[in-house]
Amino acid sequence: MAKNKKIHVKGSAITVFAQNDTDFISLTDMTSGFKEGSGLIGKWITNKNTLEYLGTWEKINNPDFNYPEFGVIEKESGVNRFIMSVGQWTQRTNAIGMIVKAGRYGGTYAHKDIAFHFAMWLSPEFQIYLIKEFQRLKEEENNRLQLEWNLQRTLAKVNYHIHTDAIKENLIPAELSKKQVSFIYANEADVLNMALFGKTAKQWRTENPDKKGNIRDFASIEQLVVLTNLESINAMLIHQEASQPERLNQLNQMAITQMKSLLRSKTDISKLK
Repeated sequence: MAKNKKIHVKGSAITVFAQNDTDFISLTDMTSGFKEGSGLIGKWITNKNTLEYLGTWEKINNPDFNYPEFGVIEKESGVNRFIMSVGQWTQRTNAIGMIVKAGRYGGTYAHKDIAFHFAMWLSPEFQIYLIKEFQRLKEEENNRLQLEWNLQRTLAKVNYHIHTDAIKENLIPAELSKKQVSFIYANEADVLNMALFGKTAKQWRTENPDKKGNIRDFASIEQLVVLTNLESINAMLIHQEASQPERLNQLNQMAITQMKSLLRSKTDISKLK
């Protein structure tokens, strides 16, 4: 998950975030609906059975887990004066299953396996609802990824038609003048903007003061397809050490050719709208 997400369990909004493609769930948020609050995390991790579970999880998933130190902690946990926190656990054993974060989204987070274990310790009913909501979140993410894959597949079909005969229709980029081609643009993004739209981002903003966003936010789907191709072509031309005016001229001609081809492929384009 690219950003923090929220799932709602029995009135509590619980943060889920991904780190290195691994989901972590906020234990701090999970305690918000209980009168003891986040202090429950300290009670849970001090429990000998909890430590046994955490040690087993780390042994399976963490090749750098500090086994000797874990053995010391196991012995200490049998003493009445034993105290343990998540921070101490991670520091002493080099554990990776839990994270303590500061700042706006601060709190204690745990790998989903450990979070589900904590949820069971809090309440079996709470764990069942937590798992249900987490699975719903993952299903929504998978559905979105499937839609994105379908979009990419359709784009590939559209690009196939770029090599067909060009036809002249609306939205065809204007051919740049020699003066425009000779102008050196400091921003490489504006090289692409000039090639496709015939103007820089600044020129577009000046012409459209009431519109929010930038020139590409108002591009048609056909223009965005061509823009993606131009980015790849421009990178290749840069590696070939082509000058900027030379690249601009070539990119403009390619934009004209590709836009004509795309507008001919109306059947495939309609799938994206």
